[in-house]
Amino acid sequence: MAVTIKDVARAANVSPSTVSKAMNHSPSIPDATVQRIHEVMEQLHYSPNIQARNFAKKTTQNIAFIMQLEPHSAFTNPHMFDILCGVQEVLAQKGYNFSLVSVHQPEEALDTVRRIVQQKSADGVVVHGSATTKELTTFLTETHFPHVLIGKPNFESQACWIDTNNFLSGQIAAEHLCKCGFSEIAFIGGAKQDKIFSQRLNGFLSVMKERGLTVPPEYMKYGDSSSASGFTLTNEVLSGSQPPKAIICEDNVVAFGVIKALHQRNLEIPKDISLICFDNYPFSEIMDPMPTVVDIDVHDMGMQAASLLLRKIKKPDLQVQTYTTLPVLIVRNSTRAVKTEK
Repeated sequence: MAVTIKDVARAANVSPSTVSKAMNHSPSIPDATVQRIHEVMEQLHYSPNIQARNFAKKTTQNIAFIMQLEPHSAFTNPHMFDILCGVQEVLAQKGYNFSLVSVHQPEEALDTVRRIVQQKSADGVVVHGSATTKELTTFLTETHFPHVLIGKPNFESQACWIDTNNFLSGQIAAEHLCKCGFSEIAFIGGAKQDKIFSQRLNGFLSVMKERGLTVPPEYMKYGDSSSASGFTLTNEVLSGSQPPKAIICEDNVVAFGVIKALHQRNLEIPKDISLICFDNYPFSEIMDPMPTVVDIDVHDMGMQAASLLLRKIKKPDLQVQTYTTLPVLIVRNSTRAVKTEK
């Protein structure tokens, strides 16, 4: 038969409530008594019933991470798993369990979170941008259920969110190429409705406008963020009457296809054309040449999201909407300064 808290109390010659207070670090229990109780617990091999303790405290010590998880997500969206690791790291330090909850479509997230709230199966939720909808954020704010969204919503909301500054990332990429002496720059990326791509593109365009540089429509190519798309779009932009001298790629996957197209055309990087992309994986260290990248630390963003959620659990009315994890330029072999003729 399992040892109970009453058995510990009897052996330590104290009341069960004193044992409970000692386990919960109550300052009202003398240190000597606490030490005696812990010695008895060790002698009797007593393991506290965590679920029962959490029930008494009206807490689950569990956090749910809601996301749209599809086949090959680890390959197509490695950011997601770096964020997960950051969240898990902080929650583990605070004694929280971590549940991954996948939805097939973003619209399913609302019903999923409703069940979590009704069943009290988690103390709070982290919602990835892939599962964020306006209806879900409305429910979270109206119920004051502790939450943090990964990614700023593309609609007005009072929900609590954290994001990286993708607009600034686009500006950093454009500034680097402009300082290298380029003015004819193409941007090859994802779908028009892709929020991250559009933010990076707008950052790029803002720098070009500020410098008085024109970006022809044929220099802005929209695809599906795949390597094949990068390959096709590069051939399109290079077949124009005035090919660009530099290319910004939406991410590593797109850059892989872009570099393949450039190699097939016998264009040498960066001698004939310069290239820069966003993020530092999964391909950046195996491409030839290694590309200059604008990198973001999404692991840190996950850690900050978890810390923010723990604060919100203590204070459900807390509202934080913030950018974090500033992007960093890593200059490698795919960009070079243009030599000016004297």
